[in-house]
Amino acid sequence: MNDLWGSQGSNMAWRSCSVLFRLTGEDVLRSSGKGGSRWPHSFQQRRGFRKASRKPETKKVEEVQPPPTESSEAAIHRRTSTPHLDQQAPSSSPRAFGRLVRPFVFTVGFTGCSFGSAAIWQYESLKSRVQSYLNDMRADWLEKLRPQKRGDVRKEINQWWNRLSEGQKTVTGIIAANAIVFCCWRVPSLQRSMIKYFTANPASKTLCSPMLLSTFSHFSFFHMAANMYVLWSFSTSAVSMLGREQFMAVYLSAGVISTFVSYVSKMATGRFGPSLGASGAIMTVLAAVCTKMPEAKLAIIFLPMFTFTAANALKAIVAMDTAGLVLGWKFFDHAAHLGGAMFGIWYVLFGHELIWKNREPFVKLWHNLRSRGGPGRGGDQGGSA
Repeated sequence: MNDLWGSQGSNMAWRSCSVLFRLTGEDVLRSSGKGGSRWPHSFQQRRGFRKASRKPETKKVEEVQPPPTESSEAAIHRRTSTPHLDQQAPSSSPRAFGRLVRPFVFTVGFTGCSFGSAAIWQYESLKSRVQSYLNDMRADWLEKLRPQKRGDVRKEINQWWNRLSEGQKTVTGIIAANAIVFCCWRVPSLQRSMIKYFTANPASKTLCSPMLLSTFSHFSFFHMAANMYVLWSFSTSAVSMLGREQFMAVYLSAGVISTFVSYVSKMATGRFGPSLGASGAIMTVLAAVCTKMPEAKLAIIFLPMFTFTAANALKAIVAMDTAGLVLGWKFFDHAAHLGGAMFGIWYVLFGHELIWKNREPFVKLWHNLRSRGGPGRGGDQGGSA
């Protein structure tokens, strides 16, 4: 099977190296009085959000310890104006790490399924390439015979689509999915489900599905716009380096892996709270490209006169997230950032050889299964890719 690992990013035109943000839910909610967007009061009532009383607390009240069933983190939130979910955070004792068994199994299983599906997708794409080429030739021939129409919207869209690079075409679907989820956050009747399934929190009863769905979830428009811009900027180089099938497997796996690292960090530190955003997966893409092409020149969009190498940019971002994790900065999910970056670096150095280069036995198995079920049970009709 053809290997699509070859680097074709020498003509990269990177004009951005924005800081990637995966917001924590408690800081998305903590916008009252700070100029940020606020959760509707009716939404807070339906989801169990509540604010502490603004009455001054007496000394006697301050000395009362929180009930045994309430975590210290929840007690702190109760004494502030920050609304919070009515959920009991699990204890940070070693036994609480048993809650991470299912997320770990889900992470391993989903990653394996992602790369297996990508291998099958590549096999089918290569197999149908000849037929697609013939169809394209026929379409071009018919286009020449038909009279040209002016102002045809469909034609303009097709021309715009054809001008996009393979990487930009690949991430268009990802950007569309993020935009749809962003709009769903604005529907009041959906907000209960959005918090349950589109925010990742180890204290939640739903642990596995949010690990993937939160990767497509943004409550703030600026948060979504910044992430999608960085993804769009690096898409051409990443897809040229990996191929669209392998890129999608890496991106989806990175979202789940970075969320699992966030789970482990929150469980270890006891700082629980919902997180959402595509930054963990995007950090994997950025780290993979910067590791593969360390001497590539990057520039910040608002300061194009200052350039720096991709390797230095990656080191700066990793250092910032490490400091945020150690010092306990809460506005961003620094653990998810670091998890995504480490996965991207590992995949370029070792993962590609370990996973993608060894996909041939699985593809042969798929070819044999497909050949047996083909017309006339012809074993050689499938053709090995």
